[in-house]
Amino acid sequence: MRALFVRELRLASRVGGGALTGLLFYLAVVTVIPFGVGPDLKLLARIGPAVLWIGALLAGLLGLERLFQQDREDGSLALLLTGHHPLALVVMVKCLAHWVATCLPLIVAAPVFGLFMNMSAEGIGAVVLTLLAGTPAITFIGAVGAAVTVTLARGGLLIAILILPLIIPVLIFGVTAAYGAVEDPAPFLPPFLILCAITLFFAALGPLAAAFAIGQSAE
Repeated sequence: MRALFVRELRLASRVGGGALTGLLFYLAVVTVIPFGVGPDLKLLARIGPAVLWIGALLAGLLGLERLFQQDREDGSLALLLTGHHPLALVVMVKCLAHWVATCLPLIVAAPVFGLFMNMSAEGIGAVVLTLLAGTPAITFIGAVGAAVTVTLARGGLLIAILILPLIIPVLIFGVTAAYGAVEDPAPFLPPFLILCAITLFFAALGPLAAAFAIGQSAE
């Protein structure tokens, strides 16, 4: 399992992998928004948590198409299907590697991008905390979509269409919790706990569903 984890990290770190592409896309989203909104610093600070979350969500989707596609093309997916380890555990490891390679750099860069949006230290901290809690759910949900479309040559758009209804609650509770940390009437803890519960739910269900979809596609 450790060898698989390291292999997935290396694949994602190559040129054209999801890590660099996602980070550049995230930067593009955050830098373009202020040009559209204008020089109103208060407005930028107000919409900052939502912008950072939407950018991270979209950037996190970029590498999902290759989560199982490359394994299928080089034949290693067949080896994983017949290996000694449960397929759901293999999917879990691949999801964790994808999150570390793709989503974790986005979270690390979020404080810098938050400064671009004129956000306060509390707001930036809340966004980072909610991204840490919520982005794994995006990866686990995306793994199911990637498994369903593994036999398609270009399934990136279809993955986004399939998983969009499932990741909307992650976005809602992530942004709500981030706003709750900077706005006095809005509570932080309830939406944050719901966000954590969503992540735990899909961490348990996502690998199982993805493993089932891969098994069905191999028959």
